[in-house]
Amino acid sequence: MARRGVLRLGLDVRHDAGVRIEPLGREWYDAAVALWHETGLTRPWNDPDADLRRALAGPSSTVLGAFDGGVLTGTAMVGHDGHRGWVYYLGVAPAARRRGVGSALMRAAEAWVLERDVPVVNLMIRSGNDAAVAFYATLGYEVGDITTMGRRLDGTVRGREGERRE
Repeated sequence: MARRGVLRLGLDVRHDAGVRIEPLGREWYDAAVALWHETGLTRPWNDPDADLRRALAGPSSTVLGAFDGGVLTGTAMVGHDGHRGWVYYLGVAPAARRRGVGSALMRAAEAWVLERDVPVVNLMIRSGNDAAVAFYATLGYEVGDITTMGRRLDGTVRGREGERRE
């Protein structure tokens, strides 16, 4: 059951950044993936098209788009496992940076998670991305005392940066 008084994303949501934030429609898939490439969010061992389709196909995830007029200026993929919310693919077009779009997307992602009564939001930041750590710290996020581990189940092996092996 959704919490009362929490932002409803189905509405025309406007934020301080002057953008409208709403779940991404099919017509914006290519623009979202292009934005992810432009902002350096993709890696050779991940298929951003498949990531996008999976997020939009399931009931426990979505991709939010920030729109300035008819232009996609940012995205945030958000989902949950029932206990923790997760945010991925937060990206803002270079021309729209430093205008609050990233902060507005994070507030919208947090609202999406709260609407589903999920009490925690987590995110992962690649090692060495101090600018991202600083950005999220301004929003109240803290570095946790955890280690994340993963294993590829699709037959690919994650290599060094820029390398994909099968």
